[in-house]
Amino acid sequence: MKKIILLVLLIGIGVSSCKSKKRYSDQLRTKNVLNERRKSTADISKKEENANLPAEPSKFVRFNIDSPSEYINTFAETAQIEMMGYGIPASITLAQGLLESGNGKGELAMKTNNHFGIKCHKGWEGDYDFHDDDAKGECFRKYNHPMYSFRDHSIFLTTRSRYAFLFNLRPTDYKGWARGLRKAGYATDPKYPQKLIYLIEKYDLHKYDKPSKKVDYQTTTVATSGASNIHTVQKGDTLYSLSRKYYMSVDELMKLNNLRSSDLSIGQPIKVK
Repeated sequence: MKKIILLVLLIGIGVSSCKSKKRYSDQLRTKNVLNERRKSTADISKKEENANLPAEPSKFVRFNIDSPSEYINTFAETAQIEMMGYGIPASITLAQGLLESGNGKGELAMKTNNHFGIKCHKGWEGDYDFHDDDAKGECFRKYNHPMYSFRDHSIFLTTRSRYAFLFNLRPTDYKGWARGLRKAGYATDPKYPQKLIYLIEKYDLHKYDKPSKKVDYQTTTVATSGASNIHTVQKGDTLYSLSRKYYMSVDELMKLNNLRSSDLSIGQPIKVK
């Protein structure tokens, strides 16, 4: 009788063990599938975000910049391209770049091409390096070319809800942007707004807040046909995003194009000023 009971127990343990192994195997398989889906989605998202940038160099490109004026001359066009694509004033981007990167000569900028002091944060899957900031050995994002730092700065501000109110400001309101960045928690320095405003006014950076004909718009999401002032609607375009790109209100766009609704179709021509 004892042998029978022992045999039953052993069989039960064996069945339970098989079930546990199968359950663990199923959970592991499901986890792997989910991870692959997340990775695939992240890769697609990253490709879309950087679709309008030249391919990032495979090796680290070091920039040797001697002065604030040289920094501005080097990156003014890049800041304007980002402004046209994301609605962030070029003056603000340049002032933040000057301040955060130490005119491009700071230790962090030199070893990571990170011109905006953006830390790794949760979800960052790119390259990184460690640098002493608020605490010792903090994780900062690393790029092989500064242009990708500028694009990441644009994405960083446009994808975090705490900065959303900034995009309700006039595109030329650099003072409002400077104060708003501090209010939203971009920097802990209480004098951060004054420093940005000082740089903007000292170097006349606000002149870059108006689109320049010299900017190569082929590298942006903007598609216009020059003299005819026609924008061809692309994926992701909305009347609001177009209003910021062309310094027009949504009402002006609707009246100019005789639109009765805000719905847009890909390939649709839109008159702009």
